[in-house]
Amino acid sequence: MYDKLLIPYDGSDEAKKGADHGIKLAASLDASIHGLYVMDLPGAPRAVALRDDEEQLRKEYREYGEKKMAELTETAAELGVDCETSIVPGSVSEQIVEQADKHGADAIVIASAYRGRLGNLLGGTTDKVVRTSNVPVITQRMQIDE
Repeated sequence: MYDKLLIPYDGSDEAKKGADHGIKLAASLDASIHGLYVMDLPGAPRAVALRDDEEQLRKEYREYGEKKMAELTETAAELGVDCETSIVPGSVSEQIVEQADKHGADAIVIASAYRGRLGNLLGGTTDKVVRTSNVPVITQRMQIDE
């Protein structure tokens, strides 16, 4: 059914919930996972002071991403799930869809934050991924008390 799952992970509470679900699903299916951290750098126009620090900012984002991918790999290993990872710059929703295609993922496992009654009107990363993905997207919704 699913041999490889893409799990976007940034260390947030909702990402942890999605990753836990995805890793458990992969373990039950004897599938592997591909962890993804997207470096969503501040966009243009940017102040001159921010542009001067761009190299440092990229370095900090990459170090943080490496730390989060190590956490994901460790959690997967605890359940005997093989895990590859990648860190890419760009738009989060666009990169999730692109990387799923690039790495041959059979599905994307992602959590969705609780956004209240108006959440469906506002949209979010998970909604964009669901609407644009070429593969099935398995979502894990956060509850109001999480």
